[in-house]
Amino acid sequence: MSRTDRVVDGITRMILDGELRAGDRLPVEKDLAAALDVSRGSLREGVRALEALGVLEARQGAGTYVTSLDPSLLVGPLGMVVELQAAGHALPVHEVRRTLETEAAGLAARRADDHAASSALAAARAALDDAAGVLASGDVDHERLLEADIAFHRALADAAGNPVLAALVEALAGRTARHRLWRGLTDDGADARTQREHEAVLDAVVAGDVERARVRMAAHLLEVEDFLRRSDDA
Repeated sequence: MSRTDRVVDGITRMILDGELRAGDRLPVEKDLAAALDVSRGSLREGVRALEALGVLEARQGAGTYVTSLDPSLLVGPLGMVVELQAAGHALPVHEVRRTLETEAAGLAARRADDHAASSALAAARAALDDAAGVLASGDVDHERLLEADIAFHRALADAAGNPVLAALVEALAGRTARHRLWRGLTDDGADARTQREHEAVLDAVVAGDVERARVRMAAHLLEVEDFLRRSDDA
């Protein structure tokens, strides 16, 4: 194990063992380097690595702190991996997205009557209304439709009530947006079909029909995968 890895492992262990908690300031550099038996240079490299991973944050003139450890921060770096993979391997990425979002739709339907899910479902409804307005305008703004698409899927993931799942959905859905945009631009009728499919998903979720919500979401995302397969074969 390199010294930098020792720093990453050591600070991670301190968090897991409760020696450091979300929002805590790291010990002074000299003491922490001594505790981890590394040089200050290795300590700084390890700290920078943990900053990139969303575990630590440096505050100008105030030291280095453990972040909130919110799943959206910790899963964030996955977005870059997804984007690089999606550049040449879009289909596998979308298959993972379908698996996660199918389950998210089912969980959202299970929680449809919970007060905590109501704001997320209202956001999903607002996204669909926005998309409907764009489609009715006659001069379709595909970028705005894509924004509504991302907002809809994000809202349903939030309604599922699992912050880790929501963070994973965000990492996948947000970084694979260019494929959905391309579909809207090149596949006649795709935008209208997407709107109908979104409406069917939301209807099932609001009704609390878990299985129908899962089936509707899976069918919707299979449409995107079918388009990618056709594109690969072309």
